[in-house]
Amino acid sequence: MFCKNKSTSSDADYALTQSPEGGGMRRILLAVVSFSLFSSWANANLAPVNVEVLQTRLDHPWSLAFLPDNRGMLITLKGGQLRHWQAGRGLSDPLAGVPKVWANGQGGLLDVVLAPDFAQSRRVWLSYAEADSEGRASTAVGFGRLSDDLQRLEHFRTVFRQMPKLSTGNHFGGRMVFDAKGALFIALGENNQRATAQDLDKLQGKLVRLTGQGEIPPDNPFVHQAGARPEIWSYGIRNPQGLAINPWSGALWLHEHGPRGGDEINIPEKGKNYGWPLATWGINYSGLKVPEAKGEIVEGTEQPVYYWKDSPAISGMAFYASDVFALWRHKLFIGALKDKEVIVMRVDGNTVTEEGRILGDRKQRIRDVRVGPDGYLYVLTDESDGQLLKVSPSSDTAATR
Repeated sequence: MFCKNKSTSSDADYALTQSPEGGGMRRILLAVVSFSLFSSWANANLAPVNVEVLQTRLDHPWSLAFLPDNRGMLITLKGGQLRHWQAGRGLSDPLAGVPKVWANGQGGLLDVVLAPDFAQSRRVWLSYAEADSEGRASTAVGFGRLSDDLQRLEHFRTVFRQMPKLSTGNHFGGRMVFDAKGALFIALGENNQRATAQDLDKLQGKLVRLTGQGEIPPDNPFVHQAGARPEIWSYGIRNPQGLAINPWSGALWLHEHGPRGGDEINIPEKGKNYGWPLATWGINYSGLKVPEAKGEIVEGTEQPVYYWKDSPAISGMAFYASDVFALWRHKLFIGALKDKEVIVMRVDGNTVTEEGRILGDRKQRIRDVRVGPDGYLYVLTDESDGQLLKVSPSSDTAATR
């Protein structure tokens, strides 16, 4: 486990809505190693980059998914719109057939991913905040078929709802990823209700696992446990904002926001407890300890692979497995909302060994980062006039294929 200390702290969406509470964590260690980390590597070994603004006037974009055959990408806007963007054509009108979303606080239209068999099924998955008649909200997930003309989602069907509905506007999570076997993982926040992350009869603060049809796999860890939700894969999560498969190890990586400090990266394993709110490297916004916290290291919980004692407000996550940017091989890219940078981390197996930063000079909140099929980095900035950026090798950096 490695720690990064910076100079400031806050929740991942703290600049938008402060939510008073505490951190996150991983398993018992004999020693905790803390560095004021890797400053010698920092930006010195990062290849210089060019930044091209591909699109402006995006109202708080949240996620993007690349379409095959050079047909551009789908982009979610937090307010509830799904748009298509393609080079030379620009931004489409909002696609029809998108479900009604609850766009309040941190809620709205969240992640978008393509099904592994998209070439045949044309299935697009969405996560979004959904409210009941009393105004209580939680995360829902469903899918529809993308029309051949890219103008609508057909036959959209909601297949998962986070229950019970508890949120008044914070900590929805919503990141999704398919693994190599076609299982869908969905990362869910605890709706600003700390204790629920430890309750196996609730879906708050959980990582859930479904089949590619939205059903419950029979080998999920709590399928046969009385009183537990069978969708759960792991638990003890605060407000997850990044989810990706490590292409070199095959492991699932998840990152989440702490409160005032304690953003962390975990490798969630079947049935394990990642600590929140019992174990955390953060404190309450008041400066006091999280009421439920028993410490930073608590027996029976998992320690993070990496954490920030002061929160950059991490959001979005992409491993770089392309050959286009030679110096970025085996790197992990993570957006930072509060620090307004892209964090670049060296990955060795299932550990992080170095950290640097890029794009800090732009002073933009980074909501999502993705590696495109062309090997370049695509970034969404979280603003009312949000941008789609393409980050590519500079002219004095050789691209290799």
